[in-house]
Amino acid sequence: MTPVFRHGALRLYLLKLLDEHPRHGYEVISLLEDRFLGLYAPSAGTVYPRLSRLEVEGLVEHEEVDGRKTYRLTDAGRDELRRNSEALRDLEHDITRSVATLANDVRSEVRASVRDLREELKQAARDVRRETRAAGRRVQHDGLGPVLHELDVMRREVLLAARVATAEARVAATEALQRARDETVALLREVGEDEA
Repeated sequence: MTPVFRHGALRLYLLKLLDEHPRHGYEVISLLEDRFLGLYAPSAGTVYPRLSRLEVEGLVEHEEVDGRKTYRLTDAGRDELRRNSEALRDLEHDITRSVATLANDVRSEVRASVRDLREELKQAARDVRRETRAAGRRVQHDGLGPVLHELDVMRREVLLAARVATAEARVAATEALQRARDETVALLREVGEDEA
């Protein structure tokens, strides 16, 4: 589990999510995944037992809706949230910081992947040039000028494909980073509105 949810923190955050409105377990999992930009999602084996425990404690109750349990906060659950409002604010701050850290980690991984791809493409281009020169020497020796020309054309095509692949990777990485930034900004706004 992500370090944001230290002991008891996921329990408190589940109460907060159910205070917003009633939800079923899968919706809670999806909402947590959305709030962490898809980089973290608790398993059903994490969420459902905690919801059951909250129900045993009298903090939530459920009703069957379309064959699924929909959980809602009880008055005792709202009292628990009020008593822990400062801890909840700290938790929201931790989540915001955690999401920013995760986004930075993704950005670093994307940059490293693009850098690795660029190196692989450079090595492929070097290999093609080396093979072309070797084939050229054989061709000159054997007098096969047309074959040398064909190899040169192939080399140029490979280099062009490498440049296109690098450009596409750069564009994809830039778009992924922009999406991560936009989602982080949206999450920060959402957290700010929740605290207001």
